[in-house]
Amino acid sequence: MDHRSEVQDFLRTRRARLTPERANLIAGGNRRVPGLRREEVALLAGVSVDYYAQLERGDLGGASDEVLDALVRALQLDEAETAHLFDLARAAHPRPVRRKRPARNNDVRPSLQRFLDAITDAPAWVRDEHMDFIATNRLGRALNAPLFDNPRRPVNNARFVFLQEEESRAFYIDWDKGADDIVAAMRSYAGGHPHDKQLTDLIGELVTRSEAFRTRWAAHNVRYHRTGIKRLHHPIVGDLELSYEGLDLPADPGWHLYTFTAAPASASEERLKLLASWAATIEKEPDAMSAPVETPEQRPFA
Repeated sequence: MDHRSEVQDFLRTRRARLTPERANLIAGGNRRVPGLRREEVALLAGVSVDYYAQLERGDLGGASDEVLDALVRALQLDEAETAHLFDLARAAHPRPVRRKRPARNNDVRPSLQRFLDAITDAPAWVRDEHMDFIATNRLGRALNAPLFDNPRRPVNNARFVFLQEEESRAFYIDWDKGADDIVAAMRSYAGGHPHDKQLTDLIGELVTRSEAFRTRWAAHNVRYHRTGIKRLHHPIVGDLELSYEGLDLPADPGWHLYTFTAAPASASEERLKLLASWAATIEKEPDAMSAPVETPEQRPFA
């Protein structure tokens, strides 16, 4: 990825989305650009127009933390966008050549797998910054059965969403929001790791093969993926609405633990229990993989 273009496009898209009204400026007439003009951002940030133009051309190498903080305030960046801007600035500083670290083999510690397996009532898994599934418990694998149907390993959620779009749209009820979140999370990571070849290769593959990904990547949106609601249409138990929590794993930088739960006494809780029963059954009877499970609405009255 070209770093100067990354900086230029990020600042330009943040400026374009901010209206004079939101920035408490008088709009005036004959505006030929969406959002703020460069001189208006410079005014809000307390820097010269020439200096801001230099920054927007992609030259963040000499920007101090104070200047970056002023840009954050001027462009009204949120937490994820602020971190992304600072990551881009750090990546712009020349660094001494360091010996390359050996590639990570993604081996899962037995204790981490035992921890996941101890979570029996909720789907849980670990993924990395490339959207690869690193490890999962039994219910997590069952919940993500459509992803694991693809024999390619490791299972990758970004590839599933954008390269198996028909299947992923059937699985993810809020497909567009989920697609936005995936790209925004990848963009956040890429800002601080511009030389991650695995990520660069994945982005290149998706940009080449998916118009939906290409359009979202060009928007330069960044976002954290920590908590929220996920709505799924599972091929075995039907519709599920689950809350998720994401936690970083300090012992494994770049790995994140996700757990999903259903509201108590809800239809989703009942279906999650049915899914757990199905997952236990298929371990003993592989042919049960294709057998439908009777949901609460399908059961006859006694």
